[in-house]
Amino acid sequence: MKIRRFSAAAFAAALLSPALAACNDNGTGAAGTSASPTVSGSVAPSGTPGDAKQALLNSTNAIRDGNFRFSMSGAGSTAEGQVHEPSQSAEMRMTIGDQSSDLMMKLDLIHYKPDSWVKLELGGKAAGSVPGVQKLNLGKYQHLDQTRIKGNRALGFDFDKLDPAGSAVLTQGITEVRQTGEGTYAGTVDVSKAAEAGSLDPAVITALGAQAKSVPFTAKVDPQGRLSELVLQVPAAGQSAAQDIRITYTDYGNASAAQKPPADQVVEAPPEFYNLFD
Repeated sequence: MKIRRFSAAAFAAALLSPALAACNDNGTGAAGTSASPTVSGSVAPSGTPGDAKQALLNSTNAIRDGNFRFSMSGAGSTAEGQVHEPSQSAEMRMTIGDQSSDLMMKLDLIHYKPDSWVKLELGGKAAGSVPGVQKLNLGKYQHLDQTRIKGNRALGFDFDKLDPAGSAVLTQGITEVRQTGEGTYAGTVDVSKAAEAGSLDPAVITALGAQAKSVPFTAKVDPQGRLSELVLQVPAAGQSAAQDIRITYTDYGNASAAQKPPADQVVEAPPEFYNLFD
């Protein structure tokens, strides 16, 4: 059994991947990586579609400052954490599946440049069958070899791409949007335009076919015009059931530096650990 892309930086690919569907009877859900939006500044929402899209594009600008808390959820999976670019640190906690799944995984990831650590817990009916499970140091913080995870979004964090959810890329793919209330929006997004950022697994986008061009979404911005919630309503496709993918942002400018794990709780990650995420 191989499990791939279980990280906050690639949360979408993990949760929407057919590989996960084989391990998780509960379905999937997600979010992806980040990129800089093509617009800047602050635009107040207004009633025209053009202004509504501009407002949502601008709503992701504050994410680039790298100082916020976030959460992501899909069917049976959740993630939450914070990014604190001033200290070059980030924390993510994820639960994928539950005890009724073939495999449940809990990951507590800490990144404090130039180091990364992860604590892994396994559950579910197939937990004892994971290759090398006896050598995985479950319950300990495993220090990751940066040469082993360089360029691997499954375990690393790119401080040049600070948004684990990739909302800037997603909003650039908006094909239709309208303002539905004070700070609220609804419309459709072409998720195929977010494939290169890892927002959705390419296999899911392919399975969606023409539906990938117009996935419904809703969004909310806070009183300062910053994105506070984005919900994608992804139709059923391939091995993935229909699901809502919910992304939230809070505490802009008020996150804190990550806490490094205590030295007595740290071990070096063995080869068997990296093999899980190849």
